[in-house]
Amino acid sequence: MPRPRAFDENDVLGGAMHAFRRTGYATISIRTLEEATGLSAGSIYNTYGDKAGLFKASFAHYLQEVLQSRIASYASPDKGLAGMRALFQSLLREPGGASHGCLITNSAIEFGSGGTLPADALAEAFEILRAALQQRLEDAKKEKRLPQGLNPAIAALRLVAFYQGLLVLVRAGYDKRKLKQAIDLEFNTLEGKST
Repeated sequence: MPRPRAFDENDVLGGAMHAFRRTGYATISIRTLEEATGLSAGSIYNTYGDKAGLFKASFAHYLQEVLQSRIASYASPDKGLAGMRALFQSLLREPGGASHGCLITNSAIEFGSGGTLPADALAEAFEILRAALQQRLEDAKKEKRLPQGLNPAIAALRLVAFYQGLLVLVRAGYDKRKLKQAIDLEFNTLEGKST
């Protein structure tokens, strides 16, 4: 019978998730992961198998605790297009003023479609965002808040690309005032408002 874990897995995965965001997968050391998680190297290996196992677990944690939570907080179905705009604007405010970027975006850049993180994990991450955006757009179109010729599936994919691009620019230290202007322009255009 396995021993019960003597640590809070949410805390461990949260610490690992932020460490991977800051450092990336390839260059992060086990020592850094020990400091980030509060676990010894032995506990990391016993629990997650290896660094790759911890990364995969922390990536899944990120999808649930950051991406899905952010969508629920800012762009729930009842918040409509204003919620979608708020979701994009939230990308400009990382806690503590840091600019470590998004674990999904950083991983897509580091791994492409292969490597330590299976391609289906990245596809799942992008699909969570795309599906939420498409649903909000379909709802707004039904409410006649979008041009009737707009294709919600294509517009949602375009917004996923914009979302990811914003995260890259934020990580690179781009002027957030200009990024906010770009977000406003994108949503004003989407809604058919004059700019």
